[in-house]
Amino acid sequence: MKIALFGRNFNDSFNNVISGLFEKFRQNNVTVWAFEPFYQYLQQEKRIPLDIDGSYTTHLELPADTELMISIGGDGTFLEAITIIRSSGIPIVGINSGRLGFLANISSIEVNRAFENLLHKNYSIEERSLVHLTSKEMLFNDFPYALNEFTLQKTGSSLITIQVTINNEYMTAYWSDGLIIATPTGSTAYSLSLGGPIVTPDSKNFIITPIAAHNLNVRPLIIPDDATLKFTVSGRSDHFFATLDSRSATFQMNNEVIISKADFNVRIIRLPDIDFFTTLRNKLMWGADRRN
Repeated sequence: MKIALFGRNFNDSFNNVISGLFEKFRQNNVTVWAFEPFYQYLQQEKRIPLDIDGSYTTHLELPADTELMISIGGDGTFLEAITIIRSSGIPIVGINSGRLGFLANISSIEVNRAFENLLHKNYSIEERSLVHLTSKEMLFNDFPYALNEFTLQKTGSSLITIQVTINNEYMTAYWSDGLIIATPTGSTAYSLSLGGPIVTPDSKNFIITPIAAHNLNVRPLIIPDDATLKFTVSGRSDHFFATLDSRSATFQMNNEVIISKADFNVRIIRLPDIDFFTTLRNKLMWGADRRN
């Protein structure tokens, strides 16, 4: 089995988990390609003895015959890994080195069992949709996609006005700090913190969630993901923020921004007994109420 390893910094309490994982790689003759900055971090900062077969820094250096990618970190690290996987179709699974995440949902105590399932291909694949950004300013270079969400945000203290068109029909103008367009995957991220609904990953929707809307009657809206959304932003500033997951860029006032569904999906590995609703119960403490 050939795997790609992606990761970021983690606490010392996770050192033994990484060492044990690499020992399992060695025992089972797993071919390992590591993200070069992560490899250097493990070598120089953590002093963990490693045995890898190669390294990569960009999506162009990732071997085409990679069977799967393991992301080590939190949900933010998982989202960064998507910028490496892109449209390759390589499935990805996340091991959480901190608190439980929605994407990186394998805890440290579950790593051994998870590895055995991966080794014996005892898992299923979930297809997750992404948003695609189009703009005249060519924001986000060669990867204008996001697994969780796209946001428009103000840069100063004043509210901004966001004109929204759906399928060439005018919808409304949001007077707010910004606006989120989330995928079903992103429904449990930024959108949720602003009162947006939880949507199951297989739903074919976008969620439009305002950020601190001035009008109290403005609420999150769910629309089909085959819709095309156009945004024009105005306000006191000449520039505004646009984000795709954890990446950000600035764009000029009155520059039209278009959001649509990407023409490819990200393939996420789902291991036995670790499903969406189990993660919801654990993350949101639904089962903590004794009445449940």
